[in-house]
Amino acid sequence: MGDPGLEAKNRVIGLKQTLRAIQQNKACIIYLANDVDDHILKKIKLASQGKNVKIVTTRVGKKELGQICRIDVNAAVVALVQE
Repeated sequence: MGDPGLEAKNRVIGLKQTLRAIQQNKACIIYLANDVDDHILKKIKLASQGKNVKIVTTRVGKKELGQICRIDVNAAVVALVQE
C-alpha cells in the first residue's frame, strides 16, 4: 500500500474517531484492514451512506495497518480527513 497519507497528521485511527469524522463530513478516504470485523465494516458502510467518502479495503491486516500508521497497536480502520 505505502500511502504517504497514512503516515500524515491528517488522519484518524480507530472506529470511534472514524465514525466521528464521517459524521462531521471531514472523512474523505477510509482504509479498512483486510481482516476487519464484520460489525465494524457494517458501521462504517452505514455511516458513509449518502456521504462523499471513498472506502478502500487494503491488502494488509490490522497489525500491518497499525504499523503503517506508526502506532504500537492494531488498526482496523484509518480515515484521511480534511480540515
